[in-house]
Amino acid sequence: MFIFTACAMINYEENIEVRGARVHNLKNIDVTIPREKLVVITGLSGSGKSSLAFDTIYAEGQRRYIETFSAYARQFLGGLERPDVDKIDGLSPVIAIEQKTTSKSPRSTVGTITEVYDFLRLLFARAGDAYSFNTGEMMVSYSDEQIKRLIVEAYDGKKISVLAPIVKSRKGHYRELFEQIGKQGFVKVRVDGAIVDITKGMKVDRYKTHDIEIVIDRLKVGQGQDFDKRLSETINTAMYSGDNVLMVLEEGKKTPRYFSRDLMCPSSGISYPTPEPNTFSFNSPKGMCPSCNGLGHVYEVNENKIFPNKKVSIRAGGIAPLGAYKKSWAFKQLETIGQRYGFSMDSTIAQISDEGLNVILNGGKESFSVNSKTLGVKREYRIDYEGISNFIKSQFQEANSTSIKRWAKEYMDKVTCPNCHGARLRKESLYFKIDGKNIAELAHMDIAELANFFAHFEQKMEGNQKKIAEEIVKEIRTRIQFLLDVGLDYLSLNRSSKSLSGGEAQRIRLATQIGSQLVGVLYILDEPSIGLHQRDNERLIQSLASLRDIGNSVIVVEHDRDMIEAADHVIDIGPRAGKHGGEIISQGPPGELVSHQTLTADYISGAKGIRVPENRRKGTGKKLVLSGCTGNNLKNVTVEFPLGKMIGVTGVSGSGKSTLINETLYPIMNAHYFNGVKTPMPYKKIKGLEHIDKVIDINQSPIGRTPRSNPATYTGVFSEIRSLFSKTTEATIRGYKPGRFSFNVQGGRCETCQGGGLKVIEMNFLPDVFVECETCNGKRFNRETLEIRYKGKSIADVLEMTMDEAVGFFENIPKIHRKLKTIVDVGLGYISLGQQSTTLSGGEAQRVKLATELSKRDTGNTFYILDEPTTGLHFEDIRVLMEVLDKLVDKGNTVLVIEHNMDVIKMVDHIIDIGYEGGRGGGMVVAKGTPEQVSKDTKSYTAKFLRNELEQAKENLAKAF
Repeated sequence: MFIFTACAMINYEENIEVRGARVHNLKNIDVTIPREKLVVITGLSGSGKSSLAFDTIYAEGQRRYIETFSAYARQFLGGLERPDVDKIDGLSPVIAIEQKTTSKSPRSTVGTITEVYDFLRLLFARAGDAYSFNTGEMMVSYSDEQIKRLIVEAYDGKKISVLAPIVKSRKGHYRELFEQIGKQGFVKVRVDGAIVDITKGMKVDRYKTHDIEIVIDRLKVGQGQDFDKRLSETINTAMYSGDNVLMVLEEGKKTPRYFSRDLMCPSSGISYPTPEPNTFSFNSPKGMCPSCNGLGHVYEVNENKIFPNKKVSIRAGGIAPLGAYKKSWAFKQLETIGQRYGFSMDSTIAQISDEGLNVILNGGKESFSVNSKTLGVKREYRIDYEGISNFIKSQFQEANSTSIKRWAKEYMDKVTCPNCHGARLRKESLYFKIDGKNIAELAHMDIAELANFFAHFEQKMEGNQKKIAEEIVKEIRTRIQFLLDVGLDYLSLNRSSKSLSGGEAQRIRLATQIGSQLVGVLYILDEPSIGLHQRDNERLIQSLASLRDIGNSVIVVEHDRDMIEAADHVIDIGPRAGKHGGEIISQGPPGELVSHQTLTADYISGAKGIRVPENRRKGTGKKLVLSGCTGNNLKNVTVEFPLGKMIGVTGVSGSGKSTLINETLYPIMNAHYFNGVKTPMPYKKIKGLEHIDKVIDINQSPIGRTPRSNPATYTGVFSEIRSLFSKTTEATIRGYKPGRFSFNVQGGRCETCQGGGLKVIEMNFLPDVFVECETCNGKRFNRETLEIRYKGKSIADVLEMTMDEAVGFFENIPKIHRKLKTIVDVGLGYISLGQQSTTLSGGEAQRVKLATELSKRDTGNTFYILDEPTTGLHFEDIRVLMEVLDKLVDKGNTVLVIEHNMDVIKMVDHIIDIGYEGGRGGGMVVAKGTPEQVSKDTKSYTAKFLRNELEQAKENLAKAF
């Protein structure tokens, strides 16, 4: 037995052995993956890389992990199906670092994900200095013994009154309070600075603000055991009555001195509760700003959205939330308000007085009388109107219906919270400081700036603060360094996780894993280089190497040339995509890869390449000019976008590319052409919108968030296919309509899975798992529907076809053929019509959207915006994509791509390079012009890599001829 175990260890301690993998398109492959190495799996999009890495190796690792749970725990998790593989040996505990795992909660930030903010909260709670928000003085707190000693030292031999404050600057008559104080045995109180006897009856003006303190004791400060005992009891009673605060007033003086067990301002007497980590959490009631509930922003009604066109009458719909006139209570109230303020339903909004508009917006209660001309008598009217603005607010805050909230939101603007100014925390929390900075100010710094702050703070720490804070600061600096190592120095801790790209989110998780210092783990990453400038690639590769060097195995699904060349072992899957892929066509060290005759090897060696255009397009001569952009880190930028060209927006990560294009330019254009409601980042003006007729943003957001969504439904081709099936002879005889062939409608679908083809198993603290429906075996439809055939294929058979197969199958149906052909043209011939949208990568989803737009009739005057369209694309896929984009531009359209990939950048006609650095050091136009012009710039980071790329392209061209 011992010998057998030893042999097993010898066989498998150096490799992960996968035998007979058949998941998705994998063709019963065997592969040996060396352990404790950096392994890159590459190949065309759809060739089977993710099927091997995630759906086989990771899925089996997850299944084995769950099998270690007790039977009791497993009953809540359900069963995980074993992936279709004969066996996997040498498998370590597996951690997948994907791009789709970031929380979309508005309360999730970079700081909370990385836990750096948690350590900051602990630091401020234990070592922060508190300051008064009234006077700016440092807050103090005392123990009872300290208070006693200070009183004796300050007032020795003097007469004092010890007071317990119970009312601070509040209105009221306080009769019940004085009665309650009297019942407790106290005789005197100090009201607004004067000590009075409550036994003689007390009256105060209820409409004025008052300060009231109980006189706990009046005594002469001295020495001795009896005095010591009396003072201790007095302090204890005063603290109890005054909620841990007491005041000492010397006889003949008007200004008391404050003492508190809690943090307290020595001048004004305001106190803060003892700080704890939750005091600085915007997700806790103890720390969050009460106005915005810790979100940093609030929604306010926008009057211009309620009255979008003031030249329109009320009857014609001038009040947008109410619409056109109808007999209802709201319009009846408006008619009454009109009687009072002199307008009718036929008055335009502009004709209504400011007083009338104020009542319409904010409501009011009023009785009034009007002389009736017909009856000759006065008629009494009553206005009791909530106001449209108040109604919208109440619906947004209190309605249970999502649709009603969405309706209310249409008339509101998202604005920075006026109380906390976006800091998310209550006022008291923001007056705790470390080295002069509060926690919100630190969270607002970018990671590089924060690293410098703590480097200096660590040197300045001394005394008790050093003892308390030393370990916390060490932990913070370590975690910050991991973020720097993966190229995220431009992010700030308060950056919302919703705004992170897939690559950024993945690199944050990578930094967290590096910080965990686990050993013997198998890490699987999905294209971590996404969104990363070439300048920062080396840091990312070093981070992965450090994971490997401490004893972990790292598998990366990647297309990046630098990553492939830095790997210890490369596995190339192909030869093509979809059913034409799924085979291991090459594996070994990257040095050996170039000797193999594969597409990847050809591009790495230079045998194949994406050629630089001989001539750059001249464009239409017209341009779009956007000036005065100051959003986020943009520094009053003015940018010209030449039309009729392919424009590349480049720059290091965090330099301001997305702020300029996605958050400023696109919202402006979308609002102009389609009445979009998203507010653009601040800018001064834009010229040239008249030269374009529409804008299309093709981003990487999913085309659907459930397995019901797929490329066929998204592109609209499935409606045509359903219509075609309903016209077959058998369907006509049975009376089947197009709805019969929809998996979203009762009648034709499988009711067990309700047309999903999959059933969801909730995994509680693990991600939900989808398993095939046992009734329809994943076909989505019931038996009767599947009996209808077109050219021998059922509707389920058609959904399982790849785009390449479907193009030939429907070649005689022009409407269907044209849409499918555009999907094939963008390089997605390998995906199936019914492939679940949840399984598509960001790049695939983007190309499905691109194909959808291409299938529409274009005017040759459209502005297309693509954000990193090369995500998930092999060199060959990029070549195909660029051919499609070139055709768009050749028709006269303008295509703008935000990109880091040099194969794309060298192909564009005009480059706008943003920099110089990320974060604070960015936000400027560094260089602009053709790739050849930009490559000569000496300050641009992009120029350096572009220069090398253009020189390499020349060499490859010379070799070819």
